[in-house]
Amino acid sequence: QVKLVESGGGLVQAGGSLRLSCAASGIIFSAHTMNWYRQAPGKQRELVAAITPGGDTNYAYSVKGRFTISRDNVKNTLYLQMNNLKPEDTFIYYCNAVFGSVNYWGQGSLVTVSS
Repeated sequence: QVKLVESGGGLVQAGGSLRLSCAASGIIFSAHTMNWYRQAPGKQRELVAAITPGGDTNYAYSVKGRFTISRDNVKNTLYLQMNNLKPEDTFIYYCNAVFGSVNYWGQGSLVTVSS
């Protein structure tokens, strides 16, 4: 059974930092491209950051220079370090694993940034 479990969300003041984690089980983690998405109620989910099995990364323009995606293939865990958070970063953040045409999703972790 595939499980992606996010943790680390919460309430933080603008300018603060949070680190999200996504613990994966039931998949060959090292073979999957891993992504962080975020979504506001009633809005489309948007890609925040991606990391390939080889470690190449890509970021949405809005978070470039503030967020860092990383992975630990021994611990089967994905991370998103979020610095200099802004109120507009308030979303539910989702972990996503992709292998070919197969997608897996976590349950989401709420990040709220107060001004």
